Amino acid sequence: MIALGEEVLRAIREHGEAAYPEECCGVLLGSVSGEERRVLEAAPLPNTRREERGRRFLIAPRDYRAAEREAEARGLLLLGFYHSHPDHPARPSQYDLEHALPWHSYVIVAVAGGRAADASSWVLSPDRSCFEPEPLLA
Repeated sequence: MIALGEEVLRAIREHGEAAYPEECCGVLLGSVSGEERRVLEAAPLPNTRREERGRRFLIAPRDYRAAEREAEARGLLLLGFYHSHPDHPARPSQYDLEHALPWHSYVIVAVAGGRAADASSWVLSPDRSCFEPEPLLA
């Protein structure tokens, strides 16, 4: 289970709306207690993908490393990532699956016509063959 809180979810939705019609992306910083992941902050990162930015995102390795260092310096964990799906459902794509890392949560917000809509969270299955839905508490 991943707990975002209204403020964090609002920040993700606003980032998705601001980036529309392109995908936005960022990291989820927080803590883990038992089975619950608690996101304390959604930190936006630049989408460094050069083409197909309305359907794809890319986080540069330097930005990923900087986010990990920031989390560690603040006593937090990098719990996962978020991104938007402009004019598509909040479900992971095959591209998302091919670029997913184990253990991390993947929050996706659908942005329809520039307005944020549904949000969902996903985790990679143990055999890495698919995503499994992760309960999301806002």
